[in-house]
Amino acid sequence: MTQPFELPHFYMPYPARLNPHVDEARAHSTVWAREMGMLEGSGIWEQSDLEAHDYGLLCAYTHPECDGPALSLITDWYVWVFFFDDHFLDMYKRTQDRAAGKAHLDRLALFMPMDLGTPVPEPENPVEAGLADLWKRTVPAMSADWRRRFAVATEHLLNESMWELSNINEGRISNPVEYIEMRRKVGGAPWSAGLVEYAQAEVPAAVAGTRPMRVLMETFSDAVHLRNDLFSYQREVEDEGELSNGVLVLETFFGCTTQEAADTVNDVLTSRLHQFEHTALTEVPALAVERGLTPDEVAAVAAYTQGLQDWQSGGHEWHMRSSRYMNERARSTSPWHGLTGPGTSAADVGALLAAAGAERLRAYTHVPYQKVGPSLIPDIYMPFQVELSPHLPGARRRLVDWTHRMGMLEEGVWDEDKLAAADLALCSAGLDPDATEEALDLSADWLAWGTYGDDYYPLVFGHRRDLAAAHLTTQRLAACMPVDGEEPLAPANAMERALGDLWARTTAGMSPGQRRTLKDAVNVMTESWVWELSNQLQNRIPDPVDYLEMRRATFGSDLTMALCRMGHGPSVPPEVYRSGPVRSLENAAVDYACLLNDVFSYQKEVEYEGEIHNSILVVQNFFGCDYPTGLGVVHDLMTQRMQQFEHVVAHELPVVYDDFDLTEEAREAMRTYVADLRNWMAGILNWHREVDRYKPAYLARRAHGFLPDRPPALPVS
Repeated sequence: MTQPFELPHFYMPYPARLNPHVDEARAHSTVWAREMGMLEGSGIWEQSDLEAHDYGLLCAYTHPECDGPALSLITDWYVWVFFFDDHFLDMYKRTQDRAAGKAHLDRLALFMPMDLGTPVPEPENPVEAGLADLWKRTVPAMSADWRRRFAVATEHLLNESMWELSNINEGRISNPVEYIEMRRKVGGAPWSAGLVEYAQAEVPAAVAGTRPMRVLMETFSDAVHLRNDLFSYQREVEDEGELSNGVLVLETFFGCTTQEAADTVNDVLTSRLHQFEHTALTEVPALAVERGLTPDEVAAVAAYTQGLQDWQSGGHEWHMRSSRYMNERARSTSPWHGLTGPGTSAADVGALLAAAGAERLRAYTHVPYQKVGPSLIPDIYMPFQVELSPHLPGARRRLVDWTHRMGMLEEGVWDEDKLAAADLALCSAGLDPDATEEALDLSADWLAWGTYGDDYYPLVFGHRRDLAAAHLTTQRLAACMPVDGEEPLAPANAMERALGDLWARTTAGMSPGQRRTLKDAVNVMTESWVWELSNQLQNRIPDPVDYLEMRRATFGSDLTMALCRMGHGPSVPPEVYRSGPVRSLENAAVDYACLLNDVFSYQKEVEYEGEIHNSILVVQNFFGCDYPTGLGVVHDLMTQRMQQFEHVVAHELPVVYDDFDLTEEAREAMRTYVADLRNWMAGILNWHREVDRYKPAYLARRAHGFLPDRPPALPVS
């Protein structure tokens, strides 16, 4: 069969190494697969299939340093996961039987108990038998924290099959940004990273959930998944009818050739490897110092990082050798090794190094304050009608008075003109049209404080290039929110004074637990402002997935959701809010609002503020496209997020209500919550369309900025 494209040059800076126990792992995995019923008689594999795929070689390349028994166990895990994939394809994808596929996946979770003393069902097929055996052989050596994280990664890996099946059933090809996000969440690489911990060293619980460790795992995951997409395109797209492949996604959305899409996927893959290296060399060492890790814990983190590098290079080597993939004329293109033989030269190496260097620098080479012209506003899909509170006129007047009392108009960041242009009371009036006068004022004041802080950090700390002061301010803001009777911090400036006032008014009737939830939500937002500032000082444009996840934080989505939920009383159990469909509903609403803001604020941020945190600019940089094309990607993603919101409400929430056996009171509370989110999205769109804050005439009038003659007061330690 003719290859649909020529495999590109791959950036691979780490040499692949082979574990000496490879033959032991091959022999063991064959015996084990037969014992689990995966070979003759399964209808999925014969022994010849297992030998051709050579998972022993994969694991020997990806785990070159572990001993023989550990390598055999890891190889069994990979035999199981690839058998699961082929079994699911044959049983459910080809037949498009979504209900049976979901029932199959639901049962698998029962075979991963946190406590090995918990009984599990009797296995009914080779997939269940294999998982039950592997779980009881693996988890005794690992901590409860690792068990929890690995079980979640395994469930996400299995759920990928349902996401892919849903796309096949709908004949739908993902948006490029959605694809990268979903591929990361449900792809196999986070699961592989858990087995790296088993083979190398477990990541200390104190840092396992931190951003630098998350970035290591996610950039590793992106590179692994995108590499697999390049090698598996022919099998997945042409043979299996698969729609979840990055090459297909890009060629479809951008209307380019398959070769051009493959080359772009490889560019994205390379950028992920560069981000991995940057994080490993800069953020992880700083994290170790910040968290006070012991020498043994530092060594464990270093071993884990090395293990991810080994997996990356070993996985690439296996893809070039396995019969499972398209790998004719594949070239080992590390600038450090493998470029020998006919057709290679010093010029080839030089070209590779130059290309790698250019790709690495691209995220840092944006020229700020470029003239982009008025923001292009597409036809925005909004199925809900906006309603406005009758208390709006009074709320506008009272908001001006409150910001003056707090000192927010006297620091040089805002004046009354900027406050009027933002008209945040209008936003509140749309978000909660049924609010009392007091509740509307509180909502408008929170919006004013959050918007003021979002403007304050880049203007004050960015202008001074003072990241340390930003960290200190963030710590002090947290101290303005007492949880359990402690004294609040005495305010040193308008932001602290305003937050203290809001906190006292909002939490007067709350329990300590509710206060903690609200405080955590505010902290997530303020800490994300420091992340933005750090990128700004480096002139580093983030990648789309990192941006979208952090955008939820910078937009204050956790704060919004916390305030919304607290208004619904205790009738809805917390586990309902933690369920996948409800989180999907909330993320869809928040992403829609965030992307909407980026569409309207593009000229304001890119041309007038030199801002780099805008999804359209992020997409332009990541995919190397122009403004209209980047806008098209973001607009499409916005629309899909709204359609996802509608889909969850219509089809998934009723199932959640039944699964949790909710009372009628709780169901009504959830219906009210959905209505609140609808009002929230409609109100935000109406606000963006009406206010002067983003309009070209206002931006031109304020073109030279409003940097303070007298700098705002900074806190002292």
